[in-house]
Amino acid sequence: MNIEQSMALFREKCNQHGLKITPQRTAIFEEMVRAKDHPSTDDLYQRIVRIFPNISFDTVYRTLLSFSQMGIVNVVEGYGEKKRFDPNIETHHHFRCMKCYEIIDFSSESLDCIEIPQELQNRFKIVNKRVVLEGLCDKCSK
Repeated sequence: MNIEQSMALFREKCNQHGLKITPQRTAIFEEMVRAKDHPSTDDLYQRIVRIFPNISFDTVYRTLLSFSQMGIVNVVEGYGEKKRFDPNIETHHHFRCMKCYEIIDFSSESLDCIEIPQELQNRFKIVNKRVVLEGLCDKCSK
């Protein structure tokens, strides 16, 4: 999805959820779409505060959570680190470096089709499945 398509989806989802399209929300979403590093709230706050010096950290955080609830960004759990956000809402998986904490997107049809054990299907309502592989990235393994 390119930036224009992402921004159209942003406007559509904001309208559907009755969320006013403000310059601050637009800037946060645009920065999120441009990000390739699965930024944390703090990372995005540091980028947005340059554009809107009076914006609060809490506003950025609440906005990102709203975007997640609307389905236009995904939350990438931090596994003990900071919660991070992913603008890629297409089906994909993650590789997470255990040393530098970089998160890298990858696609895999076989992982997309992973079968959920019947025991879990009986106990829970599964709405999403993502695989997270952990190890050392090429930079850290040298």
